[in-house]
Amino acid sequence: MLKSQPMADKPSSVQVEIFGQTYSVRAGAEAGYVERLAAHVDDQMREISRSAGAVDSLRIAVLAALNIADESARLREEARVLRERAAGLAESLKSVVEDGSK
Repeated sequence: MLKSQPMADKPSSVQVEIFGQTYSVRAGAEAGYVERLAAHVDDQMREISRSAGAVDSLRIAVLAALNIADESARLREEARVLRERAAGLAESLKSVVEDGSK
């Protein structure tokens, strides 16, 4: 289903299949990464097709893109909250260390 075709000293070209269509994608140095992304898109499209019963592949692709965008936005927000928490903990630790050295 997913095949890497390395090219000498150039980004590799990866053949991926998404929802029954084959695409040739430049993968840069990490063909496996592109293959995993394509598999995720394929999984999303197949899940939407099963659950929504939609048959129009364009509609399924748009709904999959919305699902993936939602997933991405949620993860970015989670990362932002974790960065703020880490910064707060670092500041608290700094205060404790400074107070302990006085």
